Amino acid sequence: MPALSNSNWDRRTVLRAAMGLAAAGGLAACGSNNGRGGGASGNALVQYFHAYGEAGTEQAIKKYAKAYKGANVTTQWITGSNFESKLFASLLTKEAPDLFEFHPQIQLIKSGQVADLSDIVEPVKDDFNQADIQSHTVDGKIYGVRMIDDPQFFFYRKSMLEKANVEVPQTLDELLEAAAKLTTDKVKGVYLGNTLQAVIRPMIWAAGADTLNDKNEPAYHTDAVVDGIRQMRKLFTSGDLLLGAPADYWDPAALTQGLTAIQFCGMWAMPVMQQALGDDLGIFPFPKVGDAGKPAVYNGGWSMFVNAKGDRVDEAKEYVKWLWIDNKEYQEDWALSYGFHIPPRTSIAESADKLKSGLPAEGVKLFNDFGHFDNIGWTQAMIKATEDVFADSVRKNGDPEAALDKCDKVVNAELKKLFG
Repeated sequence: MPALSNSNWDRRTVLRAAMGLAAAGGLAACGSNNGRGGGASGNALVQYFHAYGEAGTEQAIKKYAKAYKGANVTTQWITGSNFESKLFASLLTKEAPDLFEFHPQIQLIKSGQVADLSDIVEPVKDDFNQADIQSHTVDGKIYGVRMIDDPQFFFYRKSMLEKANVEVPQTLDELLEAAAKLTTDKVKGVYLGNTLQAVIRPMIWAAGADTLNDKNEPAYHTDAVVDGIRQMRKLFTSGDLLLGAPADYWDPAALTQGLTAIQFCGMWAMPVMQQALGDDLGIFPFPKVGDAGKPAVYNGGWSMFVNAKGDRVDEAKEYVKWLWIDNKEYQEDWALSYGFHIPPRTSIAESADKLKSGLPAEGVKLFNDFGHFDNIGWTQAMIKATEDVFADSVRKNGDPEAALDKCDKVVNAELKKLFG
């Protein structure tokens, strides 16, 4: 399988959803071809997918749809960087898709945009990773079906670490030390992506903190997080961090092409890395930050939602049930035939031969031991606010405390709107 295409946008991080549906109003006039050919009728359904980077994914999704006998399901495979804008613009019109992939977002639920799927999920609820169920549940109702889990961690070249006499880092301090020892005139020690945004939440968790606590209060503004930000600034200015790579962190090219010795990436890229590097490949979680820290693995992924404002809600739910609840063969195919992902269904994950040994099994263990999932109450505005903290304090050398104070105001305003 070829490496992820440089032309594909970042399919892994949470989409920047224009601060929710309200902000999409200004995008409605920008929509182009809606994919319905003048409108759908009868038993026709339309689903939206963004363009995945792995070869064969578009063909697979369309193959599944063609096999369904209950309706004519057509797929809009949206390339480029406009999936977010096209999706949210279309949801404000009569030409909206009947079902679409996205991430759990509480705004979608509070606006009545996504349908309650509890009736189709409840019978198999115990066979799903319970963290996935929790991340899609509000007031006891389940609003999406997880299709894939995407753990993210550090990949490294074993030979490079051995040559530099470097042990696998167990702390953020050790990661900085390793990066310095691994850097040469041709290779940088570590790559975290061009924006560093992919490691923000892993760093927060690794510092023993969280985005929100169980009471939906800010939980990220701690001394350990402040110290972690200062360490990240030190790494950013050290000359040991790869900056301006041809592709972002989700593409394995920085590691496979020898630009860096250690790269933050996702399990989806493991087959490509193994093909290129063979046994010269290892993984480790984001190392702990501070004495109270703990290694962390961010679990990204994608879920299927039904448009509650569409004309074919029941038909769309039937298709979701057929494909993402009943059809385990296709669920396993989707998770493991196009890059490596962990099936959200525990019965599939436990029986999948590709995940039982070697590096994939190590990835599953890191996922189980240190995995963190999206909090459905952690909104796009909150995500952007923490990204601003890194931009101010890591890239621009601002004061972390001041940047976090600013972030607190945004987060608390969002929480008040959402939870009163």
